[in-house]
Amino acid sequence: MSALLEMRGITKEFPGVKALDQVDLTVDSGEILALVGENGAGKSTLMKVLSGVYPAGSYDGEIHYDGELAQFANIADSEAKGIIIIHQELALVPLLSIAENIFLGNERAKGGVINWRETDRRTVELLKKVGLSEAPGTLIDKLGVGKQQLVEIAKALSKEVRLLILDEPTAALSEADSQALLDLMLELKAQGVTQIIISHKLNEVRRVADKITVIRDGTSVSSMDARAEKVSEDRIVRDMVGRDMAQRYPARERRSGDELLTVRDWNVFHPLHADRQVIENVNLSVRAGEVVGIAGLMGAGRTELAMSLFGRAYGQKISGTVEMRGQPVDVSTVSRAIDAGLAYVTEDRKALGLILDETIQRNITLSNLEEVSRGQVLQEAAETQVADKYRKALNIRTPGVFQRVVNLSGGNQQKVVLSKWLFAGPEVLILDEPTRGIDVGAKFEIYGIINDLSAQGKGVLMISSEMPELLGMCDRIYVMNEGAFVGELTAKDASQEAIMSLIVTD
Repeated sequence: MSALLEMRGITKEFPGVKALDQVDLTVDSGEILALVGENGAGKSTLMKVLSGVYPAGSYDGEIHYDGELAQFANIADSEAKGIIIIHQELALVPLLSIAENIFLGNERAKGGVINWRETDRRTVELLKKVGLSEAPGTLIDKLGVGKQQLVEIAKALSKEVRLLILDEPTAALSEADSQALLDLMLELKAQGVTQIIISHKLNEVRRVADKITVIRDGTSVSSMDARAEKVSEDRIVRDMVGRDMAQRYPARERRSGDELLTVRDWNVFHPLHADRQVIENVNLSVRAGEVVGIAGLMGAGRTELAMSLFGRAYGQKISGTVEMRGQPVDVSTVSRAIDAGLAYVTEDRKALGLILDETIQRNITLSNLEEVSRGQVLQEAAETQVADKYRKALNIRTPGVFQRVVNLSGGNQQKVVLSKWLFAGPEVLILDEPTRGIDVGAKFEIYGIINDLSAQGKGVLMISSEMPELLGMCDRIYVMNEGAFVGELTAKDASQEAIMSLIVTD
């Protein structure tokens, strides 16, 4: 098998930071290579170098592609050679059709006039290859995230892709959609498409990868041939973080105190369809020092429940009562929910949790501006002091608090979101997919923060699609299906089988 891609001694520096340091990467024709590493290790930077986002001349080292020295000046140059990247944040236009998205910038046209018949015909062919049967004229916003991911792959195939790079392709997908996408990757491999997958889900990496390359702190530290040897998750993790992690979930003393949060008979209807009930008669409680999980399949209503509790940020015709320490509280707006002692870490940190173009400092203080103000005037020195305190406490890896959040890795962005809400001083913290899209090392740090909150007597309500995470962290787990709670399990009684049994027998 010959090398399609060789990256030799790639070094990339930003002001004050060496993001890549003499990184080597080899991908053979027709294979799937997994590129793994902690958030901030340099994986995305390396792929931006490869694709021309960072053009030739802005980095040191050489890229050899298909036996020739490649010097890409921009993305168009790399795409012309068949190198296509599908980013974690999909680059589709929601109000355009599938066909329009697939051929956007690559239109089937003659003399400036688009041939729609040819466009639709070719779209049907491409959709069939990725397992979709939708009509070419279907709008993207009518598709679920899993199908949108497949449209992105169809778009790549329309450009005669030779090297397909997928950045966290299953991060926002359900288990079924994830497995379908991995199956498609194997089919594309059989058709001769070379692929690089960046993923934190090591079970998926081990399923599809022929080779696994690990990057740590901007340097390539190991490369494993999964065809020649059985590669364990523990070995990958050890190379990623530079130490053994025999215990994925930090130990804590499980002690629960008085009841903090009580929700009774909570009902929520869809924000646009008033006759469609989304949450039905939910009752829950969270005690001081307790971590309570909510398990369920995608679409079960977990996020809708969390958002409706936090200032009625979702839904209409909401009814039911919320109590803190046995006293009724008003959570009808976000500010009132915060005043009542609630905080909510959203599952979509980039769209709903952060102002990406603002500094770490400004993001952290947003939830409690009164604390860093005098009268109506923000005190920048106070903001800096608060932000630096949380930077150190949560180990946010950054040169300083004046760094823009958009430049941080996913794990560090998540720590900024957590810092923001911790600064608000909540009694109960609702965490919605708190470790989505971050690596095992950063996950361990987030788990440590959750344990610290528990030790301080705070209550944590944790939503996660990763059942091992719920089982490893929670004292109790509510199981949710179709907008209702269908069971409650103690840590002692909980297992993946018990959770799924409650879901499927509802």
